[in-house]
Amino acid sequence: MSDTTTMSESVEMYLLKVAMLRQGTRPVPLSLLAQELEVSSVSANEMCHRLMDAGWLTYEPYKGVTLTTKGEGVAQRVLRCRRLWEVFLAEKLNITPDIAEEVSCRLEHVTPDDVVDRLAAFLGNPTHSPQNEPIPPGKSIAVVEEGQSLATLSTGATGRIRAITADTITRDFLRAQGMLPGAQVQVLAVAADHSLLLELAGKLLSLALSIAEQVQVTPLRHTA
Repeated sequence: MSDTTTMSESVEMYLLKVAMLRQGTRPVPLSLLAQELEVSSVSANEMCHRLMDAGWLTYEPYKGVTLTTKGEGVAQRVLRCRRLWEVFLAEKLNITPDIAEEVSCRLEHVTPDDVVDRLAAFLGNPTHSPQNEPIPPGKSIAVVEEGQSLATLSTGATGRIRAITADTITRDFLRAQGMLPGAQVQVLAVAADHSLLLELAGKLLSLALSIAEQVQVTPLRHTA
């Protein structure tokens, strides 16, 4: 049984809203998330901490929340379901796009993954909703390897941080830069001394080889 059929609608909505509100790799402020979900800041804070403990989100004090790989998968599946239903309702039943979107927001929480796949095939695997929003593919990101040192990634490679094994001072420094479990990092360049120039949370960061070796990542690749 898939995650989308066993988790609560409220959890799905939190993860989906984070995915829809983010801009680049920057964390989504809790105040903005609470506003969009029409809940109090206290409620949003409590729920996000529960989701963080469950491994769906990461939280940076004074910055906001970011989806983990696990949370990203759920958010993209729900968003895919919503937008496929929008296409069906608008194109097959001639329902206006705004009403189709409203109805799809309810259908996204009760549609099993195998039905979503059949719906996509029936519609000819559309890539955009009636309002020209992109429809996530069935599998947008795939894990290449279980995990390895950040220092082993080549130029252009992307990974998702799994753990930091450095000492407390180094670990605190890295966390302050946004290097948290679940965050995505890309290697922009590798210098002659094997230090790495990285893009992380919308910022550039340079790490010596000895430090990069103490950061464990899951390499990612995009699939067609």
